[in-house]
Amino acid sequence: MELVKAKRDDLLAPLAAVSGIIERRHTLPILSNVLIERSDGCLSFLATDIEIQISARSSLDASGAAHAVTVGARKLLDILRALPEGAEVSLNLQDKRLLLKAGRSRFSLQTLPAEDFPRLAKPAGEIARFALPQRALRRLLGLVQYAMAQQDIRYYLNGLLMVVEDRQLKLVATDGHRLAYATMQLDAELPRQEVIIPRKTVLELSKLLAESDEEVRVEVSSTQAGFQFGTVELVSKLVDGKFPDYTRVIPKEHKNRLQIDREALRQALQRAAILSNEKFRGIRWVLTDNNLKIVSSNAEQEEANEELEVQYSGDGLDIGFNVTYLLDVLNNVSGSVVEASFADAASSTLICVPGEKEFKYVVMPMRI
Repeated sequence: MELVKAKRDDLLAPLAAVSGIIERRHTLPILSNVLIERSDGCLSFLATDIEIQISARSSLDASGAAHAVTVGARKLLDILRALPEGAEVSLNLQDKRLLLKAGRSRFSLQTLPAEDFPRLAKPAGEIARFALPQRALRRLLGLVQYAMAQQDIRYYLNGLLMVVEDRQLKLVATDGHRLAYATMQLDAELPRQEVIIPRKTVLELSKLLAESDEEVRVEVSSTQAGFQFGTVELVSKLVDGKFPDYTRVIPKEHKNRLQIDREALRQALQRAAILSNEKFRGIRWVLTDNNLKIVSSNAEQEEANEELEVQYSGDGLDIGFNVTYLLDVLNNVSGSVVEASFADAASSTLICVPGEKEFKYVVMPMRI
Protein backbone atom coordinates (compact mmCIF):
# COMPACT_ATOMS: atom_id res chain seq x y z
CA MET A 1 0.00 0.00 0.00
CA GLU A 2 1.40 3.39 -1.00
CA LEU A 3 1.46 5.85 1.89
CA VAL A 4 2.81 8.83 -0.03
CA LYS A 5 4.88 9.88 -3.03
CA ALA A 6 6.73 13.16 -2.64
CA LYS A 7 9.89 15.17 -3.17
CA ARG A 8 12.60 14.33 -0.62
CA ASP A 9 12.60 17.87 0.90
CA ASP A 10 8.83 17.78 1.54
CA LEU A 11 9.40 14.78 3.80
CA LEU A 12 12.76 15.82 5.25
CA ALA A 13 11.68 19.25 6.60
CA PRO A 14 8.84 18.08 8.89
CA LEU A 15 10.76 14.94 9.96
CA ALA A 16 13.81 17.03 10.92
CA ALA A 17 11.57 19.42 12.89
CA VAL A 18 10.25 16.64 15.16
CA SER A 19 13.35 14.42 15.45
CA GLY A 20 15.38 16.71 17.74
CA ILE A 21 13.70 15.45 20.93
CA ILE A 22 14.20 11.74 20.20
CA GLU A 23 16.82 10.15 22.44
CA ARG A 24 19.16 7.64 20.82
CA ARG A 25 18.63 5.01 23.54
CA HIS A 26 15.24 4.25 25.03
CA THR A 27 13.89 1.53 27.30
CA LEU A 28 10.72 1.74 25.19
CA PRO A 29 11.68 0.98 21.55
CA ILE A 30 8.64 2.84 20.18
CA LEU A 31 10.00 6.13 21.58
CA SER A 32 12.84 5.90 19.05
CA ASN A 33 10.19 5.93 16.33
CA VAL A 34 8.29 8.69 14.57
CA LEU A 35 4.54 8.38 13.99
CA ILE A 36 3.66 9.06 10.33
CA GLU A 37 -0.04 9.75 9.80
CA ARG A 38 -2.00 10.30 6.62
CA SER A 39 -5.40 11.88 7.18
CA ASP A 40 -7.56 14.67 5.71
CA GLY A 41 -5.29 14.85 2.66
CA CYS A 42 -2.30 15.71 4.84
CA LEU A 43 0.81 13.84 5.97
CA SER A 44 2.05 14.57 9.50
CA PHE A 45 5.00 13.44 11.62
CA LEU A 46 4.87 13.14 15.42
CA ALA A 47 7.66 12.39 17.93
CA THR A 48 7.65 12.19 21.73
CA ASP A 49 9.91 11.42 24.67
CA ILE A 50 6.89 11.19 27.07
CA GLU A 51 7.66 14.70 28.44
CA ILE A 52 7.61 16.60 25.12
CA GLN A 53 5.58 15.98 21.97
CA ILE A 54 6.29 17.65 18.62
CA SER A 55 4.20 17.28 15.47
CA ALA A 56 4.83 18.80 12.05
CA ARG A 57 2.63 18.74 8.96
CA SER A 58 4.01 18.29 5.49
CA SER A 59 2.90 20.83 2.91
CA LEU A 60 2.30 18.14 0.27
CA ASP A 61 -1.04 16.70 -0.80
CA ALA A 62 -1.42 13.18 0.64
CA SER A 63 -4.74 11.89 -0.59
CA GLY A 64 -6.01 8.42 0.26
CA ALA A 65 -7.54 6.57 3.18
CA ALA A 66 -6.40 7.49 6.70
CA HIS A 67 -3.43 5.43 7.80
CA ALA A 68 -0.69 5.57 10.42
CA VAL A 69 2.59 3.77 11.06
CA THR A 70 5.68 4.24 13.25
CA VAL A 71 9.24 3.79 12.02
CA GLY A 72 12.77 4.46 13.36
CA ALA A 73 13.14 8.26 13.20
CA ARG A 74 16.94 8.52 13.03
CA LYS A 75 17.28 5.89 10.29
CA LEU A 76 14.56 7.48 8.16
CA LEU A 77 16.09 10.93 8.69
CA ASP A 78 19.60 9.72 7.77
CA ILE A 79 18.30 7.99 4.62
CA LEU A 80 16.40 11.09 3.44
CA ARG A 81 19.42 13.32 4.13
CA ALA A 82 21.66 10.98 2.14
CA LEU A 83 19.40 11.04 -0.93
CA PRO A 84 20.06 13.64 -3.66
CA GLU A 85 18.20 16.98 -3.46
CA GLY A 86 14.98 16.96 -5.45
CA ALA A 87 14.80 13.14 -5.46
CA GLU A 88 11.31 11.64 -5.87
CA VAL A 89 10.58 9.42 -2.86
CA SER A 90 7.77 6.94 -2.30
CA LEU A 91 6.82 5.36 1.04
CA ASN A 92 4.96 2.03 0.86
CA LEU A 93 3.64 -0.29 3.58
CA GLN A 94 4.23 -3.99 3.03
CA ASP A 95 4.11 -6.83 5.59
CA LYS A 96 4.85 -4.67 8.66
CA ARG A 97 7.70 -2.97 6.79
CA LEU A 98 8.04 0.52 5.40
CA LEU A 99 9.58 0.42 1.92
CA LEU A 100 11.28 3.61 0.80
CA LYS A 101 12.07 3.94 -2.90
CA ALA A 102 14.03 6.72 -4.61
CA GLY A 103 15.41 6.19 -8.10
CA ARG A 104 17.30 2.90 -7.93
CA SER A 105 17.62 3.00 -4.14
CA ARG A 106 15.47 0.70 -1.98
CA PHE A 107 15.23 0.62 1.83
CA SER A 108 13.14 -1.73 3.96
CA LEU A 109 12.51 -0.45 7.50
CA GLN A 110 10.94 -2.20 10.50
CA THR A 111 7.70 -0.68 11.83
CA LEU A 112 5.77 -0.81 15.10
CA PRO A 113 1.96 -0.43 15.47
CA ALA A 114 0.70 3.16 15.48
CA GLU A 115 -1.87 2.37 18.17
CA ASP A 116 0.98 1.69 20.64
CA PHE A 117 2.47 5.16 20.16
CA PRO A 118 2.07 7.28 23.34
CA ARG A 119 0.53 10.76 23.18
CA LEU A 120 0.29 13.54 25.75
CA ALA A 121 -3.18 13.98 27.22
CA LYS A 122 -5.06 17.25 26.66
CA PRO A 123 -4.52 19.78 29.49
CA ALA A 124 -7.23 20.36 32.08
CA GLY A 125 -8.15 23.50 34.03
CA GLU A 126 -7.75 27.18 33.14
CA ILE A 127 -5.64 27.96 30.07
CA ALA A 128 -3.92 31.26 29.28
CA ARG A 129 -3.87 31.75 25.49
CA PHE A 130 -1.89 34.45 23.69
CA ALA A 131 0.03 35.05 20.47
CA LEU A 132 3.20 36.95 19.60
CA PRO A 133 5.64 37.11 16.68
CA GLN A 134 8.05 34.16 16.48
CA ARG A 135 11.07 36.48 16.45
CA ALA A 136 9.87 38.18 19.68
CA LEU A 137 9.60 34.90 21.60
CA ARG A 138 12.89 33.67 20.13
CA ARG A 139 14.63 36.87 21.24
CA LEU A 140 13.12 36.67 24.73
CA LEU A 141 14.24 33.04 25.13
CA GLY A 142 17.72 33.99 23.90
CA LEU A 143 18.01 36.67 26.59
CA VAL A 144 17.52 34.23 29.47
CA GLN A 145 17.98 30.56 28.51
CA TYR A 146 21.79 30.45 29.01
CA ALA A 147 21.24 31.04 32.76
CA MET A 148 19.25 27.79 33.23
CA ALA A 149 20.85 25.13 35.41
CA GLN A 150 22.06 21.83 33.95
CA GLN A 151 21.34 18.63 35.90
CA ASP A 152 21.03 20.47 39.22
CA ILE A 153 19.60 18.41 42.10
CA ARG A 154 17.28 21.40 42.62
CA TYR A 155 15.31 20.13 39.62
CA TYR A 156 13.11 23.27 39.42
CA LEU A 157 16.21 25.24 38.30
CA ASN A 158 16.68 22.96 35.26
CA GLY A 159 14.16 24.99 33.32
CA LEU A 160 12.69 28.41 32.69
CA LEU A 161 10.06 30.24 34.72
CA MET A 162 7.27 31.63 32.53
CA VAL A 163 4.88 34.09 34.16
CA VAL A 164 1.82 35.44 32.38
CA GLU A 165 -0.04 38.28 34.12
CA ASP A 166 -1.37 41.82 33.55
CA ARG A 167 -0.71 41.84 29.78
CA GLN A 168 2.88 40.82 30.45
CA LEU A 169 5.01 37.79 29.63
CA LYS A 170 8.00 37.32 31.95
CA LEU A 171 10.78 34.75 31.54
CA VAL A 172 13.31 34.02 34.30
CA ALA A 173 16.21 31.56 34.49
CA THR A 174 18.77 30.95 37.24
CA ASP A 175 21.34 28.34 38.21
CA GLY A 176 21.90 29.79 41.69
CA HIS A 177 25.01 31.76 40.64
CA ARG A 178 23.38 34.13 38.14
CA LEU A 179 19.85 35.08 37.10
CA ALA A 180 18.47 36.40 33.79
CA TYR A 181 15.09 38.17 33.55
CA ALA A 182 13.27 39.39 30.43
CA THR A 183 9.75 40.67 29.90
CA MET A 184 7.50 41.96 27.11
CA GLN A 185 4.00 43.39 26.74
CA LEU A 186 1.16 41.25 25.37
CA ASP A 187 -2.01 42.35 23.59
CA ALA A 188 -4.42 40.33 25.73
CA GLU A 189 -5.56 40.49 29.37
CA LEU A 190 -4.81 36.97 30.62
CA PRO A 191 -5.43 34.81 33.70
CA ARG A 192 -2.25 34.55 35.79
CA GLN A 193 -0.15 31.47 35.12
CA GLU A 194 3.27 30.75 36.62
CA VAL A 195 4.93 27.62 35.22
CA ILE A 196 8.41 26.10 34.84
CA ILE A 197 9.19 24.90 31.31
CA PRO A 198 11.84 22.11 31.15
CA ARG A 199 15.31 22.92 29.83
CA LYS A 200 15.02 20.48 26.91
CA THR A 201 11.75 22.09 25.78
CA VAL A 202 13.27 25.58 25.89
CA LEU A 203 16.31 24.57 23.81
CA GLU A 204 14.17 22.73 21.25
CA LEU A 205 11.71 25.63 20.97
CA SER A 206 14.57 28.10 20.40
CA LYS A 207 15.87 25.93 17.56
CA LEU A 208 12.47 25.63 15.86
CA LEU A 209 11.24 29.24 16.09
CA ALA A 210 11.95 31.31 12.97
CA GLU A 211 13.33 34.85 12.75
CA SER A 212 10.00 36.02 11.33
CA ASP A 213 6.92 38.08 12.21
CA GLU A 214 4.65 35.06 11.76
CA GLU A 215 2.68 34.23 14.89
CA VAL A 216 3.40 31.66 17.54
CA ARG A 217 0.26 30.75 19.48
CA VAL A 218 0.94 29.86 23.10
CA GLU A 219 -1.30 27.95 25.52
CA VAL A 220 -0.27 27.66 29.17
CA SER A 221 -2.14 25.55 31.74
CA SER A 222 -1.13 24.25 35.17
CA THR A 223 0.19 20.99 33.64
CA GLN A 224 1.29 21.81 30.09
CA ALA A 225 2.63 24.47 27.76
CA GLY A 226 1.83 24.37 24.03
CA PHE A 227 3.40 26.33 21.16
CA GLN A 228 1.94 26.32 17.64
CA PHE A 229 3.70 28.04 14.73
CA GLY A 230 3.98 27.43 11.00
CA THR A 231 3.40 23.70 10.47
CA VAL A 232 4.79 22.77 13.91
CA GLU A 233 3.07 22.12 17.23
CA LEU A 234 5.16 21.55 20.38
CA VAL A 235 3.49 20.44 23.63
CA SER A 236 5.44 19.96 26.85
CA LYS A 237 4.79 18.81 30.38
CA LEU A 238 5.95 21.24 33.07
CA VAL A 239 8.46 20.97 35.91
CA ASP A 240 6.55 20.47 39.15
CA GLY A 241 8.25 22.66 41.74
CA LYS A 242 8.49 26.12 43.33
CA PHE A 243 10.80 28.53 41.54
CA PRO A 244 12.81 30.90 43.81
CA ASP A 245 11.43 34.41 44.32
CA TYR A 246 13.34 36.27 41.60
CA THR A 247 12.06 39.69 42.73
CA ARG A 248 14.19 39.42 45.90
CA VAL A 249 17.33 38.61 43.89
CA ILE A 250 17.25 41.61 41.53
CA PRO A 251 19.02 44.56 43.26
CA LYS A 252 17.08 47.83 43.34
CA GLU A 253 19.53 50.57 44.38
CA HIS A 254 23.18 49.96 43.51
CA LYS A 255 24.91 53.35 43.63
CA ASN A 256 28.16 52.45 41.80
CA ARG A 257 27.41 52.41 38.06
CA LEU A 258 29.66 51.60 35.16
CA GLN A 259 28.88 52.12 31.45
CA ILE A 260 31.04 50.44 28.84
CA ASP A 261 31.11 49.47 25.16
CA ARG A 262 29.74 45.92 25.02
CA GLU A 263 31.97 44.62 22.23
CA ALA A 264 35.17 46.08 23.72
CA LEU A 265 34.38 44.47 27.08
CA ARG A 266 33.46 41.15 25.45
CA GLN A 267 36.73 40.95 23.54
CA ALA A 268 38.81 41.94 26.58
CA LEU A 269 37.10 39.24 28.68
CA GLN A 270 37.68 36.62 25.95
CA ARG A 271 41.40 37.43 25.95
CA ALA A 272 41.65 37.44 29.76
CA ALA A 273 39.75 34.13 29.93
CA ILE A 274 42.58 32.37 28.07
CA LEU A 275 44.82 32.58 31.15
CA SER A 276 42.10 32.07 33.78
CA ASN A 277 42.00 28.93 35.92
CA GLU A 278 40.44 26.23 33.71
CA LYS A 279 38.28 24.85 36.53
CA PHE A 280 37.06 28.01 38.28
CA ARG A 281 37.27 30.48 35.35
CA GLY A 282 37.82 33.38 37.76
CA ILE A 283 38.77 36.93 36.71
CA ARG A 284 39.02 40.17 38.73
CA TRP A 285 37.59 43.57 37.90
CA VAL A 286 39.56 46.43 39.50
CA LEU A 287 37.57 49.65 39.22
CA THR A 288 38.91 53.19 39.70
CA ASP A 289 37.78 56.55 38.21
CA ASN A 290 36.92 55.96 34.52
CA ASN A 291 39.14 52.89 34.43
CA LEU A 292 38.47 49.15 34.47
CA LYS A 293 41.34 46.71 34.85
CA ILE A 294 40.59 43.04 34.11
CA VAL A 295 43.05 40.58 35.65
CA SER A 296 43.23 36.79 35.36
CA SER A 297 45.80 34.20 36.44
CA ASN A 298 46.12 30.42 36.61
CA ALA A 299 47.88 27.63 38.54
CA GLU A 300 51.05 28.08 36.39
CA GLN A 301 51.26 31.70 37.65
CA GLU A 302 50.58 33.04 34.15
CA GLU A 303 48.70 36.34 34.16
CA ALA A 304 46.62 38.48 31.80
CA ASN A 305 45.92 42.20 32.23
CA GLU A 306 43.42 44.24 30.22
CA GLU A 307 42.64 47.94 30.75
CA LEU A 308 39.57 49.72 29.41
CA GLU A 309 38.36 53.32 29.57
CA VAL A 310 34.87 53.40 31.08
CA GLN A 311 32.29 55.82 32.44
CA TYR A 312 32.70 55.30 36.19
CA SER A 313 33.03 57.63 39.15
CA GLY A 314 31.94 55.37 42.04
CA ASP A 315 33.86 53.69 44.86
CA GLY A 316 37.14 51.92 44.11
CA LEU A 317 36.29 48.20 43.81
CA ASP A 318 38.12 44.91 43.39
CA ILE A 319 35.53 42.23 42.56
CA GLY A 320 35.84 38.66 41.23
CA PHE A 321 33.60 36.91 38.66
CA ASN A 322 33.28 33.68 36.75
CA VAL A 323 34.23 34.97 33.29
CA THR A 324 31.83 32.52 31.57
CA TYR A 325 28.85 34.14 33.31
CA LEU A 326 29.88 37.58 31.99
CA LEU A 327 30.56 36.35 28.45
CA ASP A 328 27.18 34.58 28.36
CA VAL A 329 25.25 37.80 28.87
CA LEU A 330 27.46 39.89 26.55
CA ASN A 331 27.04 37.30 23.78
CA ASN A 332 23.24 37.36 24.06
CA VAL A 333 22.26 41.03 24.47
CA SER A 334 22.28 43.30 21.42
CA GLY A 335 22.89 46.84 22.75
CA SER A 336 26.16 48.60 21.91
CA VAL A 337 26.58 49.71 25.54
CA VAL A 338 26.01 47.79 28.78
CA GLU A 339 25.64 49.10 32.32
CA ALA A 340 26.87 47.30 35.44
CA SER A 341 25.77 48.36 38.95
CA PHE A 342 27.61 47.40 42.14
CA ALA A 343 27.12 47.83 45.89
CA ASP A 344 30.42 46.32 47.05
CA ALA A 345 32.77 43.41 46.29
CA ALA A 346 30.64 40.94 48.26
CA SER A 347 27.24 41.81 46.74
CA SER A 348 25.60 40.74 43.49
CA THR A 349 26.16 42.82 40.35
CA LEU A 350 23.29 43.96 38.11
CA ILE A 351 23.93 44.14 34.35
CA CYS A 352 21.46 45.97 32.08
CA VAL A 353 21.27 47.55 28.64
CA PRO A 354 20.60 51.34 28.95
CA GLY A 355 17.12 52.20 27.69
CA GLU A 356 15.88 48.58 27.83
CA LYS A 357 13.99 48.16 31.10
CA GLU A 358 12.67 44.75 30.04
CA PHE A 359 16.01 42.95 30.62
CA LYS A 360 18.05 42.40 33.80
CA TYR A 361 20.96 40.07 34.59
CA VAL A 362 22.25 39.44 38.10
CA VAL A 363 25.59 37.74 38.73
CA MET A 364 27.09 36.76 42.08
CA PRO A 365 30.74 37.66 42.76
CA MET A 366 33.34 34.96 43.46
CA ARG A 367 36.30 34.96 45.82
CA ILE A 368 39.61 34.91 43.96
